[in-house]
Amino acid sequence: MGSESLTCLKRDFVGGICPALLTLESVIAEIAPTSIPVLLVGESGTGKEMFARLIHALSPRSSEPLVRLSCAAVNEETLSSELGLHANRYRDGARLAAGTVLLDEISELDASSQRILLHGLPDGDTRPRAGVLTARIVSTTSRKLDEEMQAGRFRNELYYRVNGVCLRLPPLRERKEDIPMLSEFFMTKHAAELGRPRFSLSQRTLGLLMDHSWPGNIRELENIIKNIVALGDEHLAVSGLGPASVRASRASRADVHIRPLKVAARAASREAERDLILKALERTHWNRKRAAQELQISYKSLLYKLKQIKSSEAEAS
Repeated sequence: MGSESLTCLKRDFVGGICPALLTLESVIAEIAPTSIPVLLVGESGTGKEMFARLIHALSPRSSEPLVRLSCAAVNEETLSSELGLHANRYRDGARLAAGTVLLDEISELDASSQRILLHGLPDGDTRPRAGVLTARIVSTTSRKLDEEMQAGRFRNELYYRVNGVCLRLPPLRERKEDIPMLSEFFMTKHAAELGRPRFSLSQRTLGLLMDHSWPGNIRELENIIKNIVALGDEHLAVSGLGPASVRASRASRADVHIRPLKVAARAASREAERDLILKALERTHWNRKRAAQELQISYKSLLYKLKQIKSSEAEAS
């Protein structure tokens, strides 16, 4: 493994203790040294790209480049260009170096791009041919490719070429025992990146994290932990993470009382202001001075408004 790949792996890889993930890591350790194509299947935010990079880093190709292609953003021409292929019967010598090609969300390829990719993949003949990729193929998808194939949206031949080994990544709601470890990992990572102190999460916050359904999976968890580190305030960052039943109960109780129009308007205005402030902080990576500039208010005003938000969230809980 190249030193650069190893450094990236140590910095970005986070595993788990749930049985499904331990099995996944074991299988990856077995197949990484081979050249077999790998298909990683999982919901958005489950870490498909991270595991693709792990496969590359553990392979004999780790000193070669890993080329990531967003299949939703390519067409026939760009795909041919990026992979060194040519739609016109391919030119001699048009080959990608023997690294790894990561085809991100391969189900997003249009029909023409699927045809180009199919003709550029090895067909089992071990003899090298001009215009055929020598790189290892790792693909990711959040859709079920077998269903896409049956619906006629994905080519049968391409499916079997990229599906040498199919690995399913479990969503975070199926591996909640990993949440404390993942939270610690992201806390350490973002405290170092943002130059902020690292602290331990309270039991209340951990409870909220464990109760959440995580539609955004690990990516959503990382964003929340990053917000905690940047803001230095657990309560504000996790204020929307109460159990669904509790939030629904609060909403139903609130709906029982009919509020005057002016009161409702002020409440809606405060909610809109809160959303604008939090989105500005997210865009600026929780740099409050930059967020204040973007919102065209003074830095002191922003701090005051954040204090108001924190106070209102505390009253609501």
